[in-house]
Amino acid sequence: MCQFCVQHGDGKAWYLEASTYAYDLESDLKRREFFLDFVRDFPKDRAWALENLERIEKLPARVQRLGKAMASRKLQESHFGQPVPIEECEAILDICTSVVRVPCPCRHAAGSKDEGYCLAITTKPIDLLLDEAFANYDMGPDTAKFQRLTKAETLALLRRAEDEGLMHSVWTFLTPYIGAICNCSLESGCMAMTLTVAHDAPNMFKGHSIAEADVEKCVGCAECIERCPFEAITIGPKSKRAVVDVEKCYGCGVCRSGCDYEALRLVLREEEPVTATV
Repeated sequence: MCQFCVQHGDGKAWYLEASTYAYDLESDLKRREFFLDFVRDFPKDRAWALENLERIEKLPARVQRLGKAMASRKLQESHFGQPVPIEECEAILDICTSVVRVPCPCRHAAGSKDEGYCLAITTKPIDLLLDEAFANYDMGPDTAKFQRLTKAETLALLRRAEDEGLMHSVWTFLTPYIGAICNCSLESGCMAMTLTVAHDAPNMFKGHSIAEADVEKCVGCAECIERCPFEAITIGPKSKRAVVDVEKCYGCGVCRSGCDYEALRLVLREEEPVTATV
């Protein structure tokens, strides 16, 4: 059970609690200002964070670990995330009544192609806030350009994103209040993936599940290795089958969705996975 579930989920998955989705973001002035500042200042904040990481990584290893741990704890108070498999995304959409495609701040700042995979999720429409926050993005301030999605349309988009190897994750805007589902990869310019994977400065908790390989179905094609965002899968030298490193696995399910042989599944992290002889 993750820290957020203990603090905000009453012992259940914190992102499946209705209370984590504030009803009226427009009138919550503190969260409203945080959201506006986050979107507007993201390119500047991204550059600042990466510059400081470069400085930290020139320091002794112990000092690096301490600095990154402190930064991670600070982020948990404001903007933190967790991978969520598509089944639980569907449950989230039973709580949220407003889903809007918005420009992706990460892709915008990184200069990568934006395929419309960033979703604002709330329990009440926030058109005016989105209008103001994204006013300087290429799409302009016209709220008609923000596409509102039904649950069925959202799930179709999530499945398409997963087919492309993107990880679903939920994100807080002043913890514990969730405001977005992102569909990301390191290659797309995702800042959280960059911090967590490339710099070992976690900006997200590990998911509640981990991947498990079925040694009877696995053919050792290594497609899952290519798809795993966290380098958590290898091919065992003896078994010639997929082996999941439970310490590295974040439970996103991207490997599972790309396996043509249905040799991978997600199990609860508390369960003991069955692995092949390495």
